[in-house]
Amino acid sequence: MGPDSVPGPAVPWRKVLWERQPFPDNYVDQRFLEELRRNEGIRQYRYWAVVKEAGFVGQQLSCVAIFITLWLYMEQGLLSPESLLWTSLVCTLLGYGLYQALTSHDESGCELRTRLADLQSATIFLSFTFGFSPVLKTLTESVSTDTVYAMSAVMLLAHLVSFPYAHPSPPGSLSLNAALFASVCLASRLPGALHTFAMLSCALLVFALWPCLLQRLRENAPGHFNALCVGVCIGGICGLGSQSPGGAVLLALALGSVTLLCPLLLVRLQRHKDNIQGPWDEAEIHEDLSQFLH
Repeated sequence: MGPDSVPGPAVPWRKVLWERQPFPDNYVDQRFLEELRRNEGIRQYRYWAVVKEAGFVGQQLSCVAIFITLWLYMEQGLLSPESLLWTSLVCTLLGYGLYQALTSHDESGCELRTRLADLQSATIFLSFTFGFSPVLKTLTESVSTDTVYAMSAVMLLAHLVSFPYAHPSPPGSLSLNAALFASVCLASRLPGALHTFAMLSCALLVFALWPCLLQRLRENAPGHFNALCVGVCIGGICGLGSQSPGGAVLLALALGSVTLLCPLLLVRLQRHKDNIQGPWDEAEIHEDLSQFLH
């Protein structure tokens, strides 16, 4: 910024570049700050609206806790792979039916082709996973258990950090790959190949299919979406509490911080926001220039 108190000649200063004027290049006059604008276009947040949006983050954290709980049950022999497979199959069919019921008529124009494509994709995935389960079971035999657990924890954390919470359908490639990598690491520590297959099938259901259904619920049934998020959070705390009470307490604190405390801080700190706009900003062209592009 140049000084605005430089005594100028009788010719008034104009804010133009194409005219030579008897002023320094960095000169501005007293009217420079008259165009100052503060907090233009700032979005005002409401606390409960932010809490509802943060519910997606909380339920995704609870989904990770539920997946870890299922793995602990299988590792300890308290849950058979057959039971997990049948439960996953029933949940998949119910979820797919609900997803189709929530699909609008405009989106169901190619419904037959979509169902056939979904069936083909599921068949290919299950066939390859079942065929490679013995290989995946022995994939980390030469790696220490502590290293496997550390890699799984890092990958699950990467899944939570990189998850596209705004538009989770379909899940982001980085987030999904991180979750599946962690699932393979954990499944390789289970007793048998069928356990590995059941765990990977459950991972596909939790980390790939469930976010798509939840996004459809958020768009078409917001009330049911909020209730479902609360139910998933409660299920994650109760499930983890059956294995580790301390872990359940930490999960409850994390959920409270993410869904209640962080929205409160966002709303409270919004009043201290101070964005300024003025003539020093880059010029924005609002005219339609498409006619010059032909």
